[in-house]
Amino acid sequence: MSQFEALCRIFGHGGVDMVEVNNLHRFRWHSVRVTLRPGLPKIHTYNKLNPVWWFGNIDNPVPPAGYKPEDRHRVLKWHYRNPFHNFDNYVIGVADKEFVRSGKYPERNSSPHGGWDFEVARRKLVLLPFISCQRGSFNFYFGWREHGSFGIKLNVSVPPGNATNEVSGPKPPPKTGL
Repeated sequence: MSQFEALCRIFGHGGVDMVEVNNLHRFRWHSVRVTLRPGLPKIHTYNKLNPVWWFGNIDNPVPPAGYKPEDRHRVLKWHYRNPFHNFDNYVIGVADKEFVRSGKYPERNSSPHGGWDFEVARRKLVLLPFISCQRGSFNFYFGWREHGSFGIKLNVSVPPGNATNEVSGPKPPPKTGL
């Protein structure tokens, strides 16, 4: 048995073939095969060519019971929550196809240690890049995520306790009483 085989455990039943490694920060570039998830609805080519279908959510067409149960506009808000779900996952995304994803952490959306991360998904001859960066309160990604859907994210948040005042700059440290 090779050293690589000794480090890897493969989980079946669809999804990502997960790689389990003791020292992930030392792990090198590798690939995982992403298979179709169980229960994926049948998606036809005519759906992908229909711009009205792009605005739907074939995976969760109605909100779950726990989503804003007292709000009479909950169904409308559910659709506005992620208006391009079908487009991101199945039109420009490859969430309905098997593909291979390669990188240092291909089974994840970003490095578990923060910093820059780069992966690439390959579907036949097409290469689909993914880049991410996490540094403190900065979180960014762009590209095809670990399950094949396309996404863009940019979050800049202030860590708790470091809120700023536009006039005076950083909040002063709390006073300690004697």
